[in-house]
Amino acid sequence: MSLRDLPSVERLLQSEIGQETVAEFGRSLTLQALQEQLQLARASVRAGNTTPSADDIFTAARAALHKWISIPLVPVINATGVILHTNLGRAPLCSKAQIAMRDVAKSYSTLEYDLVRGKRGKREVHAESLLQKLTGAEAALVVNNNAAAVLLALTALARRKEVLVSRSQLIEIGGGFRIPDVMRQSGAKLIEVGTTNRTHLNDFEAAINERTALILRAHHSNFKIIGFTTEPSLKELVRFGQEHGVPVFDDLGSGALLDTAQFGLGHEPTVQESLQDGAPLVAFSGDKLLGGPQAGIIVGEETLVKRLRKHPLARAIRPDKLCLAALCATLQHYLRGEAVSKIPVWQMIAAEDQTLQNRAKRWVKQIGQGEVVASRSTVGGGSLPEETLPTWVLSIEVRHPNALSKQLRSAQPAVIARIEKDRVVLDPRTILEEQEEELIRVLKQTLQ
Repeated sequence: MSLRDLPSVERLLQSEIGQETVAEFGRSLTLQALQEQLQLARASVRAGNTTPSADDIFTAARAALHKWISIPLVPVINATGVILHTNLGRAPLCSKAQIAMRDVAKSYSTLEYDLVRGKRGKREVHAESLLQKLTGAEAALVVNNNAAAVLLALTALARRKEVLVSRSQLIEIGGGFRIPDVMRQSGAKLIEVGTTNRTHLNDFEAAINERTALILRAHHSNFKIIGFTTEPSLKELVRFGQEHGVPVFDDLGSGALLDTAQFGLGHEPTVQESLQDGAPLVAFSGDKLLGGPQAGIIVGEETLVKRLRKHPLARAIRPDKLCLAALCATLQHYLRGEAVSKIPVWQMIAAEDQTLQNRAKRWVKQIGQGEVVASRSTVGGGSLPEETLPTWVLSIEVRHPNALSKQLRSAQPAVIARIEKDRVVLDPRTILEEQEEELIRVLKQTLQ
C-alpha cells in the first residue's frame, strides 16, 4: 500500500478509457474528476487502505462526471392530488403554450420589433391587448412573478410614503415571502390598521394622512380567518380611497379568471370582479389558477400602469420571450372560451368523478395490486385554502409505505405519491393521461 502505486493524472488521461472519457466529457472536466479521485485515493492510502486500481479510479470519476452533467430539473409524475404543487412547478402548461415556447426559442422573434413600422417595438404589447380584452382593464403589464409585481407597485407608487394594510392581511406565503418584508424593500412605510381578526373602515380613516400613497388589499392566499371576523369589502375600500384621493392596490395572488364555485369549490375572487369593484390596480400570478407560466401580471388604470412601466425596476423584472409566448398562448384559450378543455389546471379541477374512478380501476387491473378508494384532492398553490375536491385514488398497502414512496421517487421518471392511512396512494386527478404508460411501468418494476 504505497502512494507510488497510484497512477499519475497524465497516465490516466492517455489510457484507452481515459481517451474515451475525454471524448465523452471533455478534457477539462475529465481532468478535474480524475484529480479529485486521486486526492481521495491518496487520503485513503494514508489511512491504511488498499491502493485503488486505475479501473476503480475511472469508475468513481465517471460516476462523478455523470452526476455533474446531469440536469437536476427534470419532469416528474405528480400523483399527490395537489393540482398547483409549488414544489413541483405549479401549473403544467397547455399544449399550445408548449408549442409557442418551442417556436419562439428555436428562432428569432418579434420580442421587441414592430413588423409594420420596421422599427424597434415594445415587449409589453404582446400580452397587454389579450389581458385588456379578457379583463376589461385599461392597461396591463407583465413581470416575472407576482412578488415582483407587488414590489414594483409599492416601489413606483409609494416609496418613502405610507401604505395602509389590514393586520389580517400581513401574510407569509411559501418560500418565506412576507408582505412586511416586501414593504421594506420597496422603501414604503407599512401602516397596520385594525386587528388580526377585525378591521373596519374607521380604522383606515384614523390612519390616513397626507403621506398615504396606497391602500393595499392582500388576498389571504393560503389561510382562512373564521369566527368573529370582519374586513371592509373591496368596493368599500375603493370608495374610501376615492374620497381621499388614494388608490387601492389589490394583490389577488391566485389569478383566477374563471369562477371556481362552478366546480364545487369555494368562490375565489376573480380578476374581473376586482376591476368591476373599482380597484384601480390589480396584481396576480400567471402560474397558479390562470394555468400559465410563472409571471406577475398587473392590470388597471392606464395612468398607474404607465408609472410602473416607466420605473427602472420594471426592466430588472421583465419577462423573457419564452414566458410571454406561453402566457399569450394560454390567454388565447380564455378568449376562445376553451380554458376548461385546454388548460391542464382547469382540466384537473373539472375532472369528472366517474372518469377518475375508471382510471384508478384500470391501474389496479394493470398492476394486479392495490384497491380504489375515495379520497380528496386539493388545489394548492396558495389558492382556496381548506377547499378540496372528491376523488378516487389507487391505494397500495405495503409493509413499509415510506420505503415504497422513496423507491417511486428514485424511479425514471420519478413518481411523487402521498401516504394516507399508512398506504401509498396515487391520485389520477394530477396525473396527465400521456404519463399513464410510464406510471404503470414504474409501478410494475417497483412492486415486483
